[in-house]
Amino acid sequence: MASWRRAPAVAGTAALLALGACTAHDEPAKVDVPATVAENGSISTGFASVVDAVTPSVVTVRTPDGLGSGVVYQPDVVVTNQHVVGTTVTVTITYADGSSSPGTVTATDPVTDLALVRTVRTGLPPAVFRTDLPRAGDTALAIGSPLGFQNSVTQGVVSALHRAVPGSGTDSRSLVDLIQTDAAISPGNSGGALLDVAGKVIGINEAYIPPSAGAESLGFAIPSATVAGIADQLLASGHAVHPYLGVSLAPLTPDIQQRLGVQADHGALVLAVDPGSPADAAGIRAGDVLTRIGSTEVHAVEDVLGALRGMKPGDRVPVVVARGQDRPQLQVTLGAQG
Repeated sequence: MASWRRAPAVAGTAALLALGACTAHDEPAKVDVPATVAENGSISTGFASVVDAVTPSVVTVRTPDGLGSGVVYQPDVVVTNQHVVGTTVTVTITYADGSSSPGTVTATDPVTDLALVRTVRTGLPPAVFRTDLPRAGDTALAIGSPLGFQNSVTQGVVSALHRAVPGSGTDSRSLVDLIQTDAAISPGNSGGALLDVAGKVIGINEAYIPPSAGAESLGFAIPSATVAGIADQLLASGHAVHPYLGVSLAPLTPDIQQRLGVQADHGALVLAVDPGSPADAAGIRAGDVLTRIGSTEVHAVEDVLGALRGMKPGDRVPVVVARGQDRPQLQVTLGAQG
């Protein structure tokens, strides 16, 4: 069983209760916030005004199989996770005011797990998406519909950047370069907003590691710059294009090093090379160990995938491999996947 979960859609009362029991989080970490005095003299702490401003831009996405969350990207377009909508074409969007309208899934990108939904209702207030990454330690607010509780808010911090979901690295469509947060994320939060204290979207909530795996408040979000880049591609052409190397990789464990006689102390093992792929054309072979791609030293499979996310199709990239005692540097011209 995987040690992490994409925050799934919630379906049915029995499922809701069961998921609630197995994915409960401790109360998220608190951050001291200076008290402010309103014009009427009342004292307020926290981020209530931020939540009030952003809540109209966060919606609930309902499918025949359950529900998730979404964020308004354009006045009639919502961005959510691909795993929230699945293969569904028509969904129901429920807004912060309690009203609902149909929505049509216009495009999806399984590589980044993002999807666009065009709404019948227009004039929705788009959220503001940050183009830069937050810093570890910054306050983070998650807004969505965990377990069906609409517009729920949890607070935490940005725990780390450039994370990959553990165990996802051998999959060429893996989630990499995610934001890690301890703001509680539960089933139904997928597709919702992770915000900074100014109310700007820093990420789209994506996955969590459940307490049953020994974790406490370990959640992940797709950075907003990635979301905006993919959403713009999906709006323009209906699909997104990603750089393609054409290899299947595995972690270089001590056992593999010993059994295969690999003479490298770090890297990612090439299990297979797609025939006719950029890797094949460059001369990468099964059994090679990738130790560097571009300027990135490879210590795990996720390093390769993370480096590729910063590149584009057509880029000519130097790749260093360990092949016995040799360390050839090969030149790869990346292809396109989409």
